[in-house]
Amino acid sequence: MSEWDLLIRQARSADLLGRLWREVELSGQVDRVPEAPKRHLLAAKFLVERQHDAVRREIGYIDEAMRAAGLRAILLKGAAYVATGKALATGRTFSDVDILVDSDDLAAAESALSIYGWQPVKQSAYDEAYYREWMHEIPPLVHVKRNTTLDLHHAILPITARIKVNTQGLREGNALVDGCTNLYVLQDADMLLHGATHLFHEGELAHGLRDLHDLHLMFGEFGALPLFWDHLLIRARYLGLMTPLLYAVRYSRRKFHTAFPQEFLGQLKNQPGQGSILMDFCYDRALLPKHASCEQFGSGLARVMVYLRSHWLKMPLGLLVYHLSVKSLARLRAKEDKAATA
Repeated sequence: MSEWDLLIRQARSADLLGRLWREVELSGQVDRVPEAPKRHLLAAKFLVERQHDAVRREIGYIDEAMRAAGLRAILLKGAAYVATGKALATGRTFSDVDILVDSDDLAAAESALSIYGWQPVKQSAYDEAYYREWMHEIPPLVHVKRNTTLDLHHAILPITARIKVNTQGLREGNALVDGCTNLYVLQDADMLLHGATHLFHEGELAHGLRDLHDLHLMFGEFGALPLFWDHLLIRARYLGLMTPLLYAVRYSRRKFHTAFPQEFLGQLKNQPGQGSILMDFCYDRALLPKHASCEQFGSGLARVMVYLRSHWLKMPLGLLVYHLSVKSLARLRAKEDKAATA
């Protein structure tokens, strides 16, 4: 029971409790799970089902807002998995809905969503300007009644990022979401590439293992489709996302022993950006659940290195130094204010 207790705690910390229940069900060994941990797993299952029902309703509201404004939007990440009924959606939890619109439509989309109740979260003057000028999304929007969070993107990486994404290419081959008129999803290869890009540009990996597990499941689910592996390579090169794909393959194999066709791995063999000892040191630790039992030598340093790497990839050195200085000063002032009022 102590092992079950630790497993449940680690899975909850990694936001993988619903997925753990999925694996138990798929194994056909539900009856072998002791009653106490089974209650936690069933609670996670019911929470996931409620979240998915809420997201489906939210998708309908977003589609209505886009239709009223005559705009087209693309669902991303968890909401897209649910909307398309992907197998990887089973057990998947998430806290917000992400959509992508054309940069020329950004102001109109924000205005349309505002009319339907989504308002921006209050930010400091600096953070507001940072989002608007440098980021690939505007500040998060929260619905005034339902308290649901919506992230509105106009690209998948900041304009200052070192990787230059063919954002327009992401709008090719999109599929209309069932029951919607103005909401689409990325084609399967692009969905996987976006997940990889998001994970390996993220600075704080509280849900990193869950997001890597998404990629592991996508490799399995999409890889069973005819010609998928060749198409994935074509799309990665076309969109400029070969490096995130290499990292997705590398760490999916290291953490989940994901199976790949040998021919596909052979085509990746001579690609630059295969990883390094330092990268492995950082991601092998930073991708673990943020739980005391998962701490290893250098875990704290690894998380700091991943955080700094993410910012290094997203902005030039001058902007990076300025941004980190401003954020550090803001945190210091907040600490001082808290101490003064304690």
